[in-house]
Amino acid sequence: MIKNFFSHNYAKIREINKKYATPNIEMSKWVKLSLLLLRFYLIFLVGLLSYKFITLVR
Repeated sequence: MIKNFFSHNYAKIREINKKYATPNIEMSKWVKLSLLLLRFYLIFLVGLLSYKFITLVR
């Protein structure tokens, strides 16, 4: 059933994917800064979790 759907609508799906391949959203410098800080915070949390896991295992 799914294979049949994709075989009939393949061209339409390709067209939609091509249209939305690049985002058209403009972000302010504050939004970019906030996302950058959030990325660093998440990397810090993953690093802290990894450190706690490694030290707990020993």
